Amino acid sequence: MSYIAPAEFVTKMVDAGESKIFMSTRDTLVRAYMAGAILAISAAFAITINVQTVQPLLGALLFPVGFCILYLLGFDLLTGVFTLSPLALIDRRSGVTWNGVLRNWGLVFIGNFAGAMTVAIMMAVIFTFGFTEAPNIVGQKIGTIGEGRTVGYAAHGAAGMLTLFIRGVLCNWMVSTGVVGAMMSTNVSGKVIAMWMPIMLFFYMGFEHSIVNMFLFPSGLMLGGNFSIYDYMIWNEIPTVLGNLLGGITFVGLTLYSTHVRTAPKRVAR
Repeated sequence: MSYIAPAEFVTKMVDAGESKIFMSTRDTLVRAYMAGAILAISAAFAITINVQTVQPLLGALLFPVGFCILYLLGFDLLTGVFTLSPLALIDRRSGVTWNGVLRNWGLVFIGNFAGAMTVAIMMAVIFTFGFTEAPNIVGQKIGTIGEGRTVGYAAHGAAGMLTLFIRGVLCNWMVSTGVVGAMMSTNVSGKVIAMWMPIMLFFYMGFEHSIVNMFLFPSGLMLGGNFSIYDYMIWNEIPTVLGNLLGGITFVGLTLYSTHVRTAPKRVAR
């Protein structure tokens, strides 16, 4: 599988973070847009499998196909840049600043949201035959997911918010591990296997992924879900983004960097 040792792929992580910070606005938006769209299609695919087979494990097993496709094509998710971009700052790469990191995060958020929203509209059209009839069974399921993971959390108050946030943390712990997985091998099969495992885990466990939710909740609103835009933003998207940020940079980026990056030995004065 042409495995690359941690000390080598962590350097690749820092290099990737640096390149994303200096990427043009156009390229950043295009790559983020396509990533959001492909992941949204994959989410719709997995939910369709779950509804038709009543086997959630099967949906989780096949969901990573979209994640693998988008990373093999060189597209970017917010969850990934949360982990990679700050490493270039921590490594003191020339010209890298917090403004550059925040610019990258902001552009990727916008691109991901636009891509996921595009697919949300398209799938809502499919599930309702162009909004001429009630949603089909898959559309109804998406609306139910939106309710349960917004007002469902709100019903528990602070405990619900904590649960939501922790699910966001755990999600990007796994998703960013998948991002790193793409750097662990030099061939396609090795990359896919390394990406597949943590993505399958996060999806089956019901952790909260900010970009998947950019598809699920807007489409849920269009498909008759009994929740509001306010519910979506306050009781899902914002806490999920914050949890994803903490989970990715803390449990993946900083841990790998701190233990595998070695500075050159200092010379002893004579």
